[in-house]
Amino acid sequence: MGIADAAHEEITPGASHLVISKLACSLVGTSESITIRPGTRTYNAYGRIQSVEQFRCSYGLAPSYQQEITAGALEVTAVGPDGEVRAIELRDHPFFVATLFLPQLSSSSGRSHPLIVAFLSAAAELTKP
Repeated sequence: MGIADAAHEEITPGASHLVISKLACSLVGTSESITIRPGTRTYNAYGRIQSVEQFRCSYGLAPSYQQEITAGALEVTAVGPDGEVRAIELRDHPFFVATLFLPQLSSSSGRSHPLIVAFLSAAAELTKP
């Protein structure tokens, strides 16, 4: 995005360009439904547009920067019920998916989270001779 002084509100609360800011409502210890955008890696991993995920965060992409973020190589791939960003992807990358939820919390030894499986599959493809 070219913002030399982009900052995270938790670390530098008085910064002029808080790209990461406090969410409208803390998601610490909550589960929330997300809506996944079709045609994305995230959607391909899940194979559906809705999922319930577990969160442990209070900060996310500042709404004032969402349009600027999506004008570049990043795209919003999942949102919460309030329309706030919950996942993003880097378009021309083998597998760059960033989430506010923690996929590992929904995994078990018998059932891995779809994003973890998709990440491992992408990594395996990159290491093939």
